[in-house]
Amino acid sequence: MPECSLSLWSVLYAGCLLTSLSVSVAHADGTVMQQDQNKKTVYKPFVSAKKNQGDLSLPEASVLVRPKDSPLPASGVPVAPWPGLATMDVPSVDEYQSGKTFHKMELDALTGKEGVSWLLPSELDAQRRTDMDDPYYVPTAGSGHLVPQIMPFRERLQKKGFVFSFAYKGEAMANIHGGMQRGMDYVHELTLQMNFDLGKMAGWNGWSVHTLLMNRAGREVSHDRVGDYYVNLMEVYGLSGHVVAHLVDFYAEKKFLQNRMDITFGRMSLTHVFATSPLICSFMVTCSAPVALKVDPGFAVYPKATWGSRVRFRPTRDTLVQLGAYQVSPLSGNPSGWAWGSENTTGLMLPVEFTWQPFLTRNRLPGHYVFGYAHDTSRYPDVLGAAPANRVIATGRLHSAPMDMFWFEGDQMIYRKGGRNQMAGGYLMAGYIHNTPHVSSISDEAYGGLSFNGVIPSRVTDRLGILYSWYHVSHRKELGQIYARDAGLSLGAQVLAPQTDSHVIEAYYAIDTAPGVLIQPEFQYMIRPGETSRRPDAALVGLKVISNL
Repeated sequence: MPECSLSLWSVLYAGCLLTSLSVSVAHADGTVMQQDQNKKTVYKPFVSAKKNQGDLSLPEASVLVRPKDSPLPASGVPVAPWPGLATMDVPSVDEYQSGKTFHKMELDALTGKEGVSWLLPSELDAQRRTDMDDPYYVPTAGSGHLVPQIMPFRERLQKKGFVFSFAYKGEAMANIHGGMQRGMDYVHELTLQMNFDLGKMAGWNGWSVHTLLMNRAGREVSHDRVGDYYVNLMEVYGLSGHVVAHLVDFYAEKKFLQNRMDITFGRMSLTHVFATSPLICSFMVTCSAPVALKVDPGFAVYPKATWGSRVRFRPTRDTLVQLGAYQVSPLSGNPSGWAWGSENTTGLMLPVEFTWQPFLTRNRLPGHYVFGYAHDTSRYPDVLGAAPANRVIATGRLHSAPMDMFWFEGDQMIYRKGGRNQMAGGYLMAGYIHNTPHVSSISDEAYGGLSFNGVIPSRVTDRLGILYSWYHVSHRKELGQIYARDAGLSLGAQVLAPQTDSHVIEAYYAIDTAPGVLIQPEFQYMIRPGETSRRPDAALVGLKVISNL
């Protein structure tokens, strides 16, 4: 493990001036990236790795070595669409080694200055020495393709402005202890993703169109075997139901101001870009967003799509701001994704999100610290409930209200191993979510965990993930259930007692078994399924398999 001493006291040190001197960054293929004062990037032959090791301003050559037969180019940036990419960040269709700015994965900054990172000491802040262009993506599937023979055909299509990926994801989970009953459930999804570069097709530089079709089928182990109806313990289950071809995405993107800003509009999910991250989406329970947000009616969680628009820009080199406006309709409405006219609009969702992205030490260890807020103008009923009336009157009148959501999601790479990209290393991660309590079922969630690659030295593309999550039912909802129980009323077949909280521990080991194939054994342990003590716990084991054409 490379050295990466990160003292908390160093964050308090301020006042270092920005440097704009020419710097060099070593690549694993024997080239060096050099940036001059004009921010132009050129590639020059690398002379000696030993000299690189002696220069404290440069990354350690050993941590930039790419895995054997890696399909990634020398920059670490994949040619899009990269099969298995987390759905929230779909790269564009141009070649990333080109000098064009219309289709870069990362936006350029509006200013050449640093933001929060300016407070870091110069020896800790790698961004003072060079701009960081590593994309933040997750290879949730095995690297490469099942059928490499069609790559020349794909490359010809890409030059004409069209790229596609076709992927299978299957999950089998078995309850082996506790819960409702022992047994296993299986779910799968087939996804076809297509991107159209209108610059190449029609000369509309900066414009692209993104589409995604999905087929899902199966049963959810949480409902059938465990007895929980808030937390889905399998990722491939949810709002689309059993639909032959669910339309997930159909939206346009425009990049302008020389790649300093982009706008998307059309049919899309909020969790493509808000309140999510590639690390979160490597776990079954939290993909594609934390549970406390996924259960909110106004938060259109993948694969639920809605009409909306989002604008994104970088005020400084280390900060990112995005804000949007989305139609709100019931999560269970329009399960096929095609019946747009049948949707019942209840309000408008207005999310805004700020991200600080530092790069620390000479090994360029990225961090992502996300602060988000969203306001849903829809008016939701009081979760206290309306029974019995005399109890409700004693505590104040019932009233509907809009919903507000706050979230923090943070992750920090603590070592780099296996290349330049942002997933080539080990991360620590944590987060917290809060919803308006009297109109939300889950008012609070907190999680923390790790995501490490290269735990087995000879397998640097494998990844180990462990995550603990805590879910808290709104006190208002619990109070309403207590009143209903005391009045002799039924809480429903799915609720055994007034609900309080539950806990989930998830662990996986993702194995990059072959080009285009990833196998991920899973273990999950849930404490208090159903958010009550009637079922103390449940233990599950399972297997996820992902393959790409």
